Parts: sequence; C-alpha cells; structure tokens
Amino acid sequence: MRTVIEFRVEYLQRLDPDGNAVGELPAFARDPDEVLRMYRAMTLARAFDAKAVNLQRTGQLGTYASCLGHEATHIGIGAAMRAEDVFAPVYREVGTQLWRGVTMREILLYWGGDERGNDFSGPRADFPWCVPIATQTLHAAGAAMAFKIRREPRCAVATIGDGGTSEGAFYEALNVAGARALPVVFAVVNNGWAISVPVAAQTAARTLAQKAIAAGIPGLQVDGNDVFAVREAMSAALERARGGGGPTLVEALTYRLSDHTTADDASRYRSAREVDDARALEPLLRTRRFLEKAGRWNADRERELLAECARTIDAAVADHLAAPRPSTDAMFDHLFANLPERIREQRIAARRHAGTDGH
Repeated sequence: MRTVIEFRVEYLQRLDPDGNAVGELPAFARDPDEVLRMYRAMTLARAFDAKAVNLQRTGQLGTYASCLGHEATHIGIGAAMRAEDVFAPVYREVGTQLWRGVTMREILLYWGGDERGNDFSGPRADFPWCVPIATQTLHAAGAAMAFKIRREPRCAVATIGDGGTSEGAFYEALNVAGARALPVVFAVVNNGWAISVPVAAQTAARTLAQKAIAAGIPGLQVDGNDVFAVREAMSAALERARGGGGPTLVEALTYRLSDHTTADDASRYRSAREVDDARALEPLLRTRRFLEKAGRWNADRERELLAECARTIDAAVADHLAAPRPSTDAMFDHLFANLPERIREQRIAARRHAGTDGH
C-alpha cells in the first residue's frame, strides 16, 4: 500500500494571553496607531454588545445574539478586507459590520424587528444578517463566482460558526468554491458550542480547518482571541484569492462568553469553571496588555475610551428609539410581484391587530 497524498493543518498565533509577541509580528501589528485602531474598535463592539443585551432585557429590543468574546475574530476579519469586498455574515458579527461602516442604529433596527436595519448605509453590497444556518456561505460563493466572471478584483468573505460546518450548505459552498477556484474566504468562528452542543458531539474531526481538505482548498487554524493572527491569516487568504489562487478556510478558535442568544441560558450546559477559564484568554485583555507593555495604554486612557464609547452608543440608542415604527405592511412587501389572495387577507388582518391602516 502506498500513500497517495498527505495533509497537515497549521496553527497561527502572534499574541499570547499575556500580551507577548509570538514570533515576528506582521507589519500592521508593528504600527502602534493601527493596533490602537483595532483595540478601540474591539472595545466599541464589546460596549455596544453589552448595551444591546441590556436593551433586550428591558423590552426595548428583540432577541439578540451577543458577540462577547468574539471581538478579535470580528475586527481581524474586517481589518483584512477591502471596502469593495463583500461580507456575508451570520447573526453575531457586530464588530466586523461596525468596522465596515454599518451603523449602530441599523444594527439596533434589525434586532428590534425592523428590516430597514439591513439596508446598510455603508457597505451597500454586503449581505444582510443571516439567521438560516450556513446559507450565507452559498451566498458568498455565488458573489465570488460573479466577481470571477466579471474579472473584478474583489473577494467575498463568509463567516460561520462551528455548528454551521455540520450543514450541507457549508460543504456545497466549499465544493463549488474549490472546483471553480473562486475568490472567497470562509471564516469559521469556532466558539466551542453550537447553542448547547459541543464541538466534540458535532464531528469526529480533530479540527474544523481540515474540512477544507475534501474541497481541495487550503485550511488553517488560528488563535481566534489573537486579533493579530486573525488579521494576518485573513489578509493572506484574501490576497491569495484576489490573485487567482482560489478559496481558503480559516478556523478561528475562540469562545462564546455569553449565552447563545438572549433566549438561551448557557449555565444549563456549561460549567462556570469552563467560562472562567475561557475569560482568562479573552481578546481585549491580551491586546490591552500588549499596548500597556509598549507604553501606549494606561488606566486613564482606558477610562477615556470607555466614556467615549458610552457617549457614541447612547446617541445611537436615542436615535434608534426615536425612529418611527415600521408599518405592518413591511412584512408583506417584496414577497410577490402580485400578492396571492391569502397573503392579502393576512396583510389586512395584521393592520387590524396593529390598529392601523398599514401606515
């Protein structure tokens, strides 16, 4: 018997949990201003996330998916992309969206049940929030195919959770992307849990990165709490795709420090010890330590940043709460060129229950 082919999965880390550099840092990580920019963005995403959870708990927002602990993956992905690229998110990528120009008001509108929140004022070509699991990977592959046909130097990026990699749509997207050498990057945000199902119960694979092997594309694993590693890996993958090298799968190992959504209670399936251990590895802490050791950050600057974030977020919340409520007719718009009779009846019923004439 002979070996036909062998594979390996590489792991990338540039910043350890204590904020120390691991190996040679990429150029952007040696630029203090750029590191500060990423840290400020990560902090803003976390502060916004906490406010959104509070709004939901007080009945001012619908069910919300927290991104607590995911800040390095979000900002690393966003910082690696170009403005003309296209992003196909799941439902947790607050940091990436803020980095790319989606406004807080738009995010709050969406989670408040208003689809106008998906009409982004910034990245007009980006895809809307995607709650159906893994379908966004097919959307990204389709966009990438269009870029290739049009010979446009653009890339698509799709994010997906560990649970989503068990869906058929994920494998279909990888397969067509590999077969057609499409300019797309699949970022798997492995936070350890698909709601209450741990990764070990989802797959026998030792990594999720190795799922790229069957599609004939590169797959690597990075420390998802290390914003330097995420950005470096994503930048390299995007440059490869932009140059005609085809797709890449990047698995970012992180942890969901919050409940899956505000409708979940993670304490029913995770131990407090596990969460505490994960919190010691979280991304903001290590990035802040790196900046402190470089003499670029201190407690006073941290307080100023948090106060600045609070002012920005409060203004966005006030703007959101002052927005006029959408008509119930919005639920029926853009479904059919000509509404079927049963749908017209539902529209009338919705108006009646809302006590309006649809406006």
